[in-house]
Amino acid sequence: MYFIDVQGTLISDEDKSPIHGSREFIEYLNAHNTPYMVITNNTKKTSYDFYEYLNSIGFNFSYAKYLDPFMILESRVSKEAVAAYGSVQFLDSLKKMGYVLDYKNPKTVLIAIKEDFCADEYARMIDFLLGGAKLIGMHETSIYAKNSKRYPGLGAILKMLSFATACSYEVIGKPSVRFYEEGLSRLRLQDKSAIFENITIISDDVIGDLCGAKELGMQTLFVTSGKYKNAQEIVPSLKDALKPDVIKADMYDVLQSINGGSV
Repeated sequence: MYFIDVQGTLISDEDKSPIHGSREFIEYLNAHNTPYMVITNNTKKTSYDFYEYLNSIGFNFSYAKYLDPFMILESRVSKEAVAAYGSVQFLDSLKKMGYVLDYKNPKTVLIAIKEDFCADEYARMIDFLLGGAKLIGMHETSIYAKNSKRYPGLGAILKMLSFATACSYEVIGKPSVRFYEEGLSRLRLQDKSAIFENITIISDDVIGDLCGAKELGMQTLFVTSGKYKNAQEIVPSLKDALKPDVIKADMYDVLQSINGGSV
């Protein structure tokens, strides 16, 4: 059984098109009745809109097999007095969900990712946090890849703000334990016996996805089709206990391994 990342794993960071072998991998799992969840840190489109986009480009799976941070946000963050930072699409999605944005006296600073954060935005966040607002990240990715560039991910930004203000922070999406537990709960609707130790998680983000999953007992499979050019860029720097169990080039490579019996 599997947890499967989306950005950089199933679809390209560059143009959001399917990565080599990714649609075929989902079809293989469907054909063999293999339990899986597509788990993404999508914070732009609303959950169902992003799910429909994946369906529109050839990924054939039900909404019951999809999970993103928006789907559990309401259970974690009050809709009142939120200073939200991220892309225009993220802010629009929050408004559609009924969140009241407040940049005067917020109770919560809620952050998603974008490539053009500016120093003034960080300064405002710091003032709010020092004034008592809670810091919450939609996810904790290590690197954000866009336009052939790699930016600090949301995890790096959260750690910077935490260091600057001595405040702690919470994470809604990957790699939070609650997010993975929600994924496991939904996976159990497909197979009641599902436990973390029986799950292989596939992702291009070693630090932002796989390390936390490995600490929960999951098997980790790192694909180099997204944030990193090759495994040597990041894997040698990891502690041995957190290094991925398997490294593959892309989902086609993963599918070939499954057919060969090695995954």
